[in-house]
Amino acid sequence: MIRLVRPALPAELADRLPDLTAEIGDAAHPTRTARALWKRAVVRRNVHAPLRRLLEGMAPGYQRCMYCGDSQGTDIDHFEPLSLNPLRTFDWLNHLLACSTCNSNLKRDRFPVADDGTPLLVDPTTEDPFDHLLLTLSLGVYVARTEKGAATIDVCGLNRPVLTQGRVHARRVVLMCLSRWTAGRALGTAAEMREAVLTVQGQPFADVCQAMLRLALSPGAERVFEDTPWALAVLRDDELRAQLLA
Repeated sequence: MIRLVRPALPAELADRLPDLTAEIGDAAHPTRTARALWKRAVVRRNVHAPLRRLLEGMAPGYQRCMYCGDSQGTDIDHFEPLSLNPLRTFDWLNHLLACSTCNSNLKRDRFPVADDGTPLLVDPTTEDPFDHLLLTLSLGVYVARTEKGAATIDVCGLNRPVLTQGRVHARRVVLMCLSRWTAGRALGTAAEMREAVLTVQGQPFADVCQAMLRLALSPGAERVFEDTPWALAVLRDDELRAQLLA
């Protein structure tokens, strides 16, 4: 999971959503009405489609799930579930792109909250996941830094084997691309350097590269990268960092 930037809604789309929310608020059975509206054909065409395009544009890699970062995002997920707060059904700030596994099989209607009522799930569009989650690069496993991090790992199944194995593989890919980028710069081959960057940016698990970039500047970085000390200098290179963080 990585930090994402949510763009503003186009005016035409923003104008449609309040009327739909008002219809839910006026209904005798708000949750039932919200579900029916969300599935309505005209809403799927005029609301779902543009919402999905916006979410795809802000998702990591090639439209990856905003929770696990592995599978392609197929669903518009309601961060705060529709069943718990139907009035947020058409709230743009409540929409994330998710794969069907994270949305329908794992998260579903689970939405833990703290004693003060604040969500215990990380919303990557409003906060930095790295404040709550530490990625162990060698194992591909997330360790919770906070109570919110622990709840997010649990609800989203962030340490299920297919993800931990995928992150370990993603680390190998990043390391190979770092080597390729370094060789390309030594030879003055800009195309080779660019290809290495594009490979990293396009693969699943964008969180692996982001974690490597951050950990390279953190205290104890030499220990984290003790098995690949050559990569540490590359990850600290300002030119490469600018390209990968663009």
